[in-house]
Amino acid sequence: MKWGTRIFVMTSMVLGFALGAAQAAERPIVVELFTSQGCSSCPPAEAYLRDLAKRDHVIALEFHVDYWDYIGWKDKFAKREFTDRQQGYVESLKGRYKYTPQMVIDGVTHTVGSNRGKVEALIDRQKRYKNSGPKIRVRKEAGSIVAKISAARTSDTYDIVFVTFDKEHETAVKRGENRGRNLINARVVREYEMLGKWTGSPVDLTIPIAERPGNGGCAILIQKRGYGEIIAAVSLPFDG
Repeated sequence: MKWGTRIFVMTSMVLGFALGAAQAAERPIVVELFTSQGCSSCPPAEAYLRDLAKRDHVIALEFHVDYWDYIGWKDKFAKREFTDRQQGYVESLKGRYKYTPQMVIDGVTHTVGSNRGKVEALIDRQKRYKNSGPKIRVRKEAGSIVAKISAARTSDTYDIVFVTFDKEHETAVKRGENRGRNLINARVVREYEMLGKWTGSPVDLTIPIAERPGNGGCAILIQKRGYGEIIAAVSLPFDG
């Protein structure tokens, strides 16, 4: 009887550990690619982001910057605020300059977006060491996204970042470095907005989406103010 109890207790401990590990892995890793249709070295990174977007534990987002537009092809998905977001990372991560293709992982580290081995290593490292944050529950309801951000203990201020993104699409590029190529892009961010702040107390949000661009879905990120670490994130497809 004692041996049976001991087996039960040990089994419960193992199950509890496994469940705890699963819960710790619930929060996905956010990978942001800064790219441009005017950049000839970017298509391999964009192809890699399409692969990352298929993973359950990754939220892949493609931000198109505007500083390559001058060389002959104006990227219709590029926005100044996306370039500003990348510049914010340059400063927070103590980089020397903006570049494409750049992948930023969870707001804490970055590398060349076409370097699959390095990106995989950074994602694996972030899985092991990422900080726990609040839980985010989202649902689509009557032309809006309803989100509930839970309470959690913190002494910092975080931005609530909301993005919408497109489904996969193809663009025939007629000028510039990628002239004559058909570029396939996935998770192209169409709109990017700071909705407010989170300081540890629960937050309820209703976000109208009827007039927003982006036919693929949306994501909510809880990011330390000043382009710091992303400690919570969730993504919701619009057709799911």
